[in-house]
Amino acid sequence: MSLQKPSIPKGTRDFSPLEMVRRNYIFDTIRKVFQLFGYQPIETPAMENLSTLLGKYGEEGDKLLFKILNSGDFLDTSIIRRDENGEWRMENPASSIQHPASGAEQLDYKVLLPRIAEKGLRYDLTVPFARFVVQHQNEITFPFKRYQIQPVWRADRPQKGRYREFFQCDVDVIGSDSLLNEVELIQIVDKVFSSLGVKFIVKLNNRKILSGIAEVIGEPDRLIGLTITLDKLEKIEKAYGDFVLAELREKGFAEASITELMPFLDYAVRKVKDFDVILPFLRTNLKTSPIGLAGIEEIEKISSYLQDLHLSGSVELDISLARGLNYYTGTIIEVKAADVPMGSLCGGGRYDDLTGVFGLKGVSGVGISFGADRIYDVMNEMNLFPEMIEATTKVLFVNFGAEEEKYCLPLLAGLRESGIPAEIFPDVAKLKKQLDYANRKKIPFVVLVGENEMKEGRLTIKDMHTGEQETLTWEQLKDKLAS
Repeated sequence: MSLQKPSIPKGTRDFSPLEMVRRNYIFDTIRKVFQLFGYQPIETPAMENLSTLLGKYGEEGDKLLFKILNSGDFLDTSIIRRDENGEWRMENPASSIQHPASGAEQLDYKVLLPRIAEKGLRYDLTVPFARFVVQHQNEITFPFKRYQIQPVWRADRPQKGRYREFFQCDVDVIGSDSLLNEVELIQIVDKVFSSLGVKFIVKLNNRKILSGIAEVIGEPDRLIGLTITLDKLEKIEKAYGDFVLAELREKGFAEASITELMPFLDYAVRKVKDFDVILPFLRTNLKTSPIGLAGIEEIEKISSYLQDLHLSGSVELDISLARGLNYYTGTIIEVKAADVPMGSLCGGGRYDDLTGVFGLKGVSGVGISFGADRIYDVMNEMNLFPEMIEATTKVLFVNFGAEEEKYCLPLLAGLRESGIPAEIFPDVAKLKKQLDYANRKKIPFVVLVGENEMKEGRLTIKDMHTGEQETLTWEQLKDKLAS
């Protein structure tokens, strides 16, 4: 058998110990903030029934779902054909396999899919959360405030800041219509990114405003097409006249509607974000749309709350912000890094009846999702990780021989019982090799216990940053390492 070169799928990554320590720093920071605001943790399976996932993310989102074959050799022993009633049937016994020329027919993808793949990897954490709420509605307390930190998968084209497997850190509250929940989510954003040292910009919009725009331009039934196109404004380098207008025409928008849309596109392309400028413009241009005016009122109320909170990041109103997910019904939130060109670091919004598709009607929710992988990339580029987190071990005991090993083991146990990460070099080796090991692992202290130390009952500790050494008693050593 020839040797196979080891590899991993495109859009996935291995993580070194250093990367994991840094990632855990991000996860721990986010988790502490979630808990600070009273949110509780849950987990859901990596795979869901495709019936749970399909139709929740729009046409483009459905294309990015990873489907799971019913079993590893399912297609090897299966064939699909029409029965005597014209219905498609899957035949699985090996003896029934026939070549297509001898009776089996070609089957299009949409008909084939439910026969061979009933499950898929989760695309996000929000839809599984809605399913969880419906299944466990009698066990949870409403309003239910939950957080979830797990990986998700998307069959996207890998590129900088975009992966096929990545972690999301979601926080949602469901069972409440109050806009205080949106305000709290923005406070969580502020607390997380301030704690991580990332400068950020919060962008807001409202799905009702987008519905109002579709209504006043005479295209109320083309809201999805409009939002998908608007959401591309920041993702393309061409002027909107060269791309967005052409796409709208391809989607069947009337020329009169496109003309009515131009003032809104102009504001979006010129990146007019100031609330005091754009809200009066929207009130004037959406005055005939009740749903549009309702969206404006929600944005105004959220803005009025935020003015008194003295957030560390800036908050903007972006009328092109749509986020492309069909289930949003109100506020839309997106967070971008202020200093690094990168996609969204965090995003989410209000969904009024996502649980309704699973049988629990009239339950409104709102949530946001932090993209840990993009946050990592930004922090790495800006050199924002504290150096102290890179050391997973605080002290290394040098190994001078069998007697020293036996002497050091109880000391190691005592330090660990005090919550101090400690290890001993497992082999008797030259001192230089052991000190090099400590340096590579960024271990800040090394303890040397030789014949003299054992006789005197004292320990020599070396500071690996300064090179200084001192001899301490056991209690002094513990106090020093605990500080």
